Amino acid sequence: MRYLSPALNVMTAAARKAGRGLIRDFGEIENLQVSLKGPGDFVSTADKRTENLLLEELSRARPGYSFLTEETGAVDGPDKTHRFIIDPIDGTTNFLHGIPHFAISIALEREGQLVSALTFNPVTDEMYVAEKGQGAYLNEKRLRVAARKKMNESVLGTGIPWQTHGDHPRFLGELAAAMRESAGVRRFGAPTLDLAYVAAGRLDGFWERGLAPWDVAAGVLLVREAGGVVSDLDGGTRALDSGHILAANEPLHPQILKFLKDAGRS
Repeated sequence: MRYLSPALNVMTAAARKAGRGLIRDFGEIENLQVSLKGPGDFVSTADKRTENLLLEELSRARPGYSFLTEETGAVDGPDKTHRFIIDPIDGTTNFLHGIPHFAISIALEREGQLVSALTFNPVTDEMYVAEKGQGAYLNEKRLRVAARKKMNESVLGTGIPWQTHGDHPRFLGELAAAMRESAGVRRFGAPTLDLAYVAAGRLDGFWERGLAPWDVAAGVLLVREAGGVVSDLDGGTRALDSGHILAANEPLHPQILKFLKDAGRS
């Protein structure tokens, strides 16, 4: 049996409690799809309700900790050395359309260092967890990044800039390069799960621009504890701050970074 720290036990209990509510909400989506009002308001309510439940559960167990959340933003507690980073529903568009690929994501920072992380898909009951120095797990199974070394055998994940957001021409250049170099590219619409999939060896690499800290915080620790490499898209250490991320195994990371940089220059 893997060891869970008291903090990660608190986080998993909160995520499972919130997940039960999301499963109920998800069951209502099919009915809302055919209503005149549409499911948009319902989903935003589910998002906020899930965040409030997580804040309540985590605050009760760890009073004084600070928070950074998608809906509420920064909440400074008396304890400035600890901070939970929360995404209550990553993949809200999937949730909105009844696609069962979304997740609750929670990371814990101690003095600015990621120390505990989880990403939980309540529909599939897949709980990805990691602790600094203790490895990464999917439920009870130890995770390792994929062992592939050749780009032409790899499958990559990415995120597509939406509507008027992001640099579409730049992304299309990167996508063309990835299609040329790899065995395939996937876009699942939930970066927390994309990073968990890299940790699990399901994806060989993942890149995306313009993400928020709550989209990547848990995944950064998951990938690193599964033996992978995480950087920003300049190859530096600012993935969490910049929102531009590349995660892969050690052999593939520099290869992916190179063709992405080359695509940006062309």
